[in-house]
Amino acid sequence: MNDPAAPADDPLARERLHLSASRAALRAMREDVEALDIRDVTANWVNAEVLQRQIEERIKALADLSDTPLFFGRLDYLHAPGAEQAEGAEGERPQPEAAYRTLHIGRRHVHDADGDPMVIDWRAPVSQPFYRASKKDPMDVGLRRRFGYTGGDLTAYEDEHLSDPAEAATTSKLLQQEIERPRVGPMRDIVATIQPEQDEIVRSGLSGSVCVQGGPGTGKTAVGLHRVAYLLYAHRERLARTGTLVVGPNRSFLHYIEQVLPALGELTVAQATVDDLVAHVEVRGTDDATAATVKGDARMAEVLRRALYSHVTMPTEPVVVVRGSRRWRVPAYELEDIVRQLLDRDIRYGAAREALPQRIAHAVLVQMERAGEAPDDRVQDAVARNAAVKAAVKAVWPAVDPAKLVLRLLGDAEFLAEHAEGLLDEQERKAILWAKPARSVKSAKWSAADTVLIDEAADLMRRTPSLGHVVLDEAQDLSPMQYRAVGRRCTTGSATVLGDLAQGTTPWATRSWEEALSHLGKPDAVVEELTAGFRVPTDVITYASRLLPHIAPGLTPVASIRENPGFFEVRGSSGPDDVIAACRELLSREGSVGLIAADPRIPALTDALAAAGLPHVAPGEETTESTRLTLVPASLAKGLEYDYVLLDEPQAVVDAEPDERTGLRRLYVTLTRAVSGLIITHGAPLPAQLT
Repeated sequence: MNDPAAPADDPLARERLHLSASRAALRAMREDVEALDIRDVTANWVNAEVLQRQIEERIKALADLSDTPLFFGRLDYLHAPGAEQAEGAEGERPQPEAAYRTLHIGRRHVHDADGDPMVIDWRAPVSQPFYRASKKDPMDVGLRRRFGYTGGDLTAYEDEHLSDPAEAATTSKLLQQEIERPRVGPMRDIVATIQPEQDEIVRSGLSGSVCVQGGPGTGKTAVGLHRVAYLLYAHRERLARTGTLVVGPNRSFLHYIEQVLPALGELTVAQATVDDLVAHVEVRGTDDATAATVKGDARMAEVLRRALYSHVTMPTEPVVVVRGSRRWRVPAYELEDIVRQLLDRDIRYGAAREALPQRIAHAVLVQMERAGEAPDDRVQDAVARNAAVKAAVKAVWPAVDPAKLVLRLLGDAEFLAEHAEGLLDEQERKAILWAKPARSVKSAKWSAADTVLIDEAADLMRRTPSLGHVVLDEAQDLSPMQYRAVGRRCTTGSATVLGDLAQGTTPWATRSWEEALSHLGKPDAVVEELTAGFRVPTDVITYASRLLPHIAPGLTPVASIRENPGFFEVRGSSGPDDVIAACRELLSREGSVGLIAADPRIPALTDALAAAGLPHVAPGEETTESTRLTLVPASLAKGLEYDYVLLDEPQAVVDAEPDERTGLRRLYVTLTRAVSGLIITHGAPLPAQLT
């Protein structure tokens, strides 16, 4: 980069000029697309609509996000990389090799009026050394430069000379500052903070599934979002056909990550919760922990299969088809052979039901041919629609509604006992049986676990469409039946599974990734473990790790790489006044503050904050400069982060859960939400596992 307008001895000024020029080039790229006239190149209105939509998507993709760095790094190669490395996304032409000795790495590709690159997409192969190059393996990089930003303004830079053996390898100060930087609003820009071991996972192939076990602050969500952005870049045409989906634990979490994807170069990625995927009926009821655990058990899949196929009965009467003056008779034993063949093929119930009339019609056509006739496909279709054939199919293989099937299972004790024989014991059957059977699907008070059962039944009827790739975050909280529901959405595609066994806060939480991946239908997925902590301060993660032997024995504790130990204090409390005082103390610092408490304590704390005149928001709502405090029920804390956290009454967090292990796991989650500091206030004794 040789900009004559910048002083030779002021690298920061030169980089700022390059940033301004890059933003101007991006604006010109967008204006070029906006100026396109498609009237002379479209044959009809359909083509025009399709092309106009593509142009609008392109304009949106070329938007300049003013608060997001257009580039965050720079690579000075010792030799110019090959053009095949430096080319952009699908459809962008390779550039001359001479243009590539110095590269600025950013969230998207930007080129000047001559087509020469000014910013290289972080996902391009030539950008990979920004994340992976080291003193031991410099990957032909002489200098790696990182930039510091405030909003969208470039404020600092840091150089690392990879080819200089005299310069010791150190942890990036700017990277530390970026992670620790106080902020208000959405999740911090994460594209510049990805680490070598994370980048290997991000850039792994589309064909294979991967499971990432990562403790608090190890960046597993960042890995998942980077991975979906990378795959959409590297396999855009294929995934445009097959689809991509990010599955999160709740709406607050999805809103949270929705604000990050544009900084990774992707504007439209489908997102959903598991409840969204299985929303066949309205959820108006709840289950106790025992009932939900049984309903979520993988054994329920076999119960449902048995119940569904119990509707198939062997024919006892022949089918007689009348055509003109002729009568064609298919005997009962031949019909039984057809039914058994369909059952043995193990195809979906609905597909087999549709095949049955054609099989019967084929048997009739065989008789016709033996009699000297020459029937064609039209005759077979006509026979399949014959009233006698339809009546036989209805009697032998009746249509079944998935929701009605589950309704009967949960409301009819005898029906449930018959099909759960040898699978569920009497106590388990009693746990899931409705005390008062519902009269209809609409009147039933379905629970979230019930909808998963209906989804399983629907898949037994008809195969669920599969996507090209699914990213599943906070996976440790899913039941086996929920894993099956997600797995159905990627049977022909791949998956990225993200989670932490220590943060499983449901009674049915995952015990091992091997078991979970088996339920998901991806038993061959590679399991990667992230143990380097970037977000949680050293003193905080060390304190929280006291719980690991009690909640997830065998897991490697997170080792914080933060040089700053963070602010950490445990205080006795005599009531709400002490909590309010601690809130004011944390609000006197720069950054966001989260007040986390057991769910039953939230109403009292809401009143106390109001009485003290401290404004606050709920999880998922945007904080502002004037309202930086979020009141967080412990049940919603997972996946969220705040610069400073005040945790109220740890023992109450444990007591609010149905069992101690789940309570301690919930406590582990709440202890690890802080980026810069944590205060614990308690009137009751702390849990013994912490002391």
